Amino acid sequence: MAPAFDREPGPDVMTRPSREGGRVALVVLFAVYLILLVWVVLWKLELPHVDWHARGRFIKLVPFVAGAGSDASGPVEVFANIVLFVPFGIYLGLLAPSWQWWRAAGAVAVASLLLEIAQYVLALGISDVTDIVANTAGGLAGIGLLALARRKREARGADVMRRVCSIGTVIALLACGILAESPLRFAPLDVPLHPSTALGGIRGHWQG
Repeated sequence: MAPAFDREPGPDVMTRPSREGGRVALVVLFAVYLILLVWVVLWKLELPHVDWHARGRFIKLVPFVAGAGSDASGPVEVFANIVLFVPFGIYLGLLAPSWQWWRAAGAVAVASLLLEIAQYVLALGISDVTDIVANTAGGLAGIGLLALARRKREARGADVMRRVCSIGTVIALLACGILAESPLRFAPLDVPLHPSTALGGIRGHWQG
């Protein structure tokens, strides 16, 4: 019988480092996505700031209707909030595959709630329950897409979605950088822009 150290390593031992490396890369990409998400939701691609001289802090408790000095949530705004959180659900499904869907959905809802609380504390726009509903729906959509990919492609489904998330996060990072340097602005009317970005140009307004 050959000594143990002369034996060829089994397939599980050979693939374990690559799996661990892939998980680390996925965690890093998730962290990058979360940083971009916070930047987009709180500061609308502007330089991070706190509006201590804001006219007031507002909370809109009834979703999808006008209130708290704000118009009813438009379809584009709701759709944007859904799309922003689709990767959140996919990343959670890849990093915590043993979680039940309701647990992942709860994590998405808590993350969205924390962002709305941060908006209120930092006086960065209106804290809206609509956003929590739309963001949670986006997270559920991501979870559903991952489950569908796994069902269609079986073992390869997770690998496909992992590649999609990787490519999508890199593209989003580049797009956010380009938009941040462009004259196009997405900050709402009542949020002051940083002096370095407040000069001229086309201005878009998205209330998130």
